[in-house]
Amino acid sequence: MDMQIAGKKVLVTGASKGIGLACAKQLAEEGAIPVLVSRTEEDLVRASQMIKQSHGIDAEWRAVDLSNGDAARALIAEFADIDILVNNAGAIPAGTLDEIQEPRWREAWDLKVFGYVNMTRAAYANMRSRGGGVIVNVIGAAGENPNAGYVAGSAGNASLMAFTKAVGKVSLADNIRVVACNPGLTLTDRMETMLRGQANEKFGDAERWEECIPTDPAPAKAEDVGDLVTFLASPRACMITGTVITLDGGGYTR
Repeated sequence: MDMQIAGKKVLVTGASKGIGLACAKQLAEEGAIPVLVSRTEEDLVRASQMIKQSHGIDAEWRAVDLSNGDAARALIAEFADIDILVNNAGAIPAGTLDEIQEPRWREAWDLKVFGYVNMTRAAYANMRSRGGGVIVNVIGAAGENPNAGYVAGSAGNASLMAFTKAVGKVSLADNIRVVACNPGLTLTDRMETMLRGQANEKFGDAERWEECIPTDPAPAKAEDVGDLVTFLASPRACMITGTVITLDGGGYTR
């Protein structure tokens, strides 16, 4: 199925690895032109080279700390011509209410929660003036299935779900769609690092990490999320806005 996004310019945050890189790759496969954003220049160079080798597309990149609102606004000003924004940057730490103190909580929300809000606000204004666009927020299933051991992430993700629904509910009046997806467990470099720690603790051998991969439900692949984001960003999803789609193998229902 042709996603009808060939030639569209897409800015993807958190794009140097994991879900963000998978999104950029899947979008490039459909002919879109990705702009890669994360904090780490070395990882961005590698990601850009991977997209060049696999899809023949020269993906621009910028190393930006999106927890800084001014930096986020400057980034959108530089790429005012984007057709699609994929917000994906941010990793909120696990921990209970007693364990995650205010400075760390604020730091995490500055990047993910306020990062998404600032990027959306700036991109939305540009898209409205240019006649339309799409904003896809990659959030996380803890927003709808809160966990006391991941309290900052659960609360932050829930706020981004509400944010997406509120903005997306009225955005079609500006020919803009604002949608989101909630991945559950997803097999990324970050998850592998966590599983290696579990394997080392359980077996005394980090190389046995694959034996610690959950099976009920099994985690998604980053490419699964990239496929969904690509569809949501495309005209094929033209009637989807103000909606959050869960991608967790039914985990939320258990």
